[in-house]
Amino acid sequence: MAKATAIILKGYPRLSETFIAQEIRELEKHGLPLQIVSLRHPTDTKTHPIHAEITAPVSYLPEYLYQEIGRVWRAWRQVRGWASYQKVYQLWKRDLARDRSFNRVRRFGQALVLAAELSDNIEHLHAHFLHTPSSVTRYAAILKGLPWSCSAHAIDIWTTPEWDLRDKLKECSWAVTCTEVNQSYLASITEQKNKVTLAYHGIDLQRFPARQIDYSDRNGANADDPVRILSVGRAVEKKGYADLLAALALLPKDLNWHLVHVGGGPLINKLKRAAAGWGIADRITWLGSQSQEEVTVQYQEADFFVLASLVAGNGDRDGLPNVLMEAQSQGLACLSTIVSAIPELIENEATGLLVEPSNIKMLAEKLTVLIQNPQHRAKLGEAGAENVRTSFDFKSCMTKLYPLFDLAAERPQNKDVDQVA
Repeated sequence: MAKATAIILKGYPRLSETFIAQEIRELEKHGLPLQIVSLRHPTDTKTHPIHAEITAPVSYLPEYLYQEIGRVWRAWRQVRGWASYQKVYQLWKRDLARDRSFNRVRRFGQALVLAAELSDNIEHLHAHFLHTPSSVTRYAAILKGLPWSCSAHAIDIWTTPEWDLRDKLKECSWAVTCTEVNQSYLASITEQKNKVTLAYHGIDLQRFPARQIDYSDRNGANADDPVRILSVGRAVEKKGYADLLAALALLPKDLNWHLVHVGGGPLINKLKRAAAGWGIADRITWLGSQSQEEVTVQYQEADFFVLASLVAGNGDRDGLPNVLMEAQSQGLACLSTIVSAIPELIENEATGLLVEPSNIKMLAEKLTVLIQNPQHRAKLGEAGAENVRTSFDFKSCMTKLYPLFDLAAERPQNKDVDQVA
């Protein structure tokens, strides 16, 4: 049986984590046998085409320990006699003293099940996200005596206590993150400055071929043909949709526009009520969660893209939103904010437009500029597309990951990919 790597995820599959799915599929293509372990069952009713291409087997840990208490009990009885158990138990008790939460208890229980049920041919564990998945992975790896690594993204970095991040970075074999901002911060809190590798996610340009349709000349003057604005993102605080609605409400009443929003999220109903309160509800279409194919259609039909990201009250923020790269790959002018790594992608007035987060007046002014100036939209869209295709091609970005997983830079030719039995 081929030696394999277990990928530990918070949830699988997830529409909002296409970047993880495309990475997993590319590792498979490069000959790495994988097993996917998810802490939660899927909640999205749709999937992307790439999820159907992934062939790795998927297993699910107890999402809530009480729901599968027998499974947790059997795992504990199995591992409590291992020489490593007391070490992990004491480590967990130390963590619990600093983080007295039910989540910390759940992580320990999930780690027991992961360690007890892990296939014998797994030789490495890799977690996506430095918070919950890495906690479970860390405990399980020590129990099994296996090396582990992690990918850090956004919410996991900025909402996790520094002590927790530092401990994990010290113990993992290596870490990778997707922006310079993330890398700089993580390097600042660990003594091993070179442990964290920068590897942008990028996008798979084969799935996002270059724009084939002409730009429109809509300028907001025709009530029967309004400028089409698109935003794709979960309705959560850090995406700044409350700010976007407030900015749209400031636009001149005789300026004709229509916003299409793609994405689910807990704030959808609140945002709909806000739009009604601002008197702009009839100018917005809320599509909800969509597949990648459906989102691509929206990119093709839009005149420009907007994402008003901000730093949430709990510190959560975007890393480098894939939707901005996707929109730019389709030649859309993008308007966003100076938050986290967004300026690593968009150069203001060159490859897109940027404003300070929560500067609603400035956001409204830039929205007006893009609505009224189709030639400016086209110029920014073309420059953004060129930048993405030059610097954010997923295939090139993956070359940073292959050596970390002990894979050759070149994909094996005519070789079947072994999978976990």
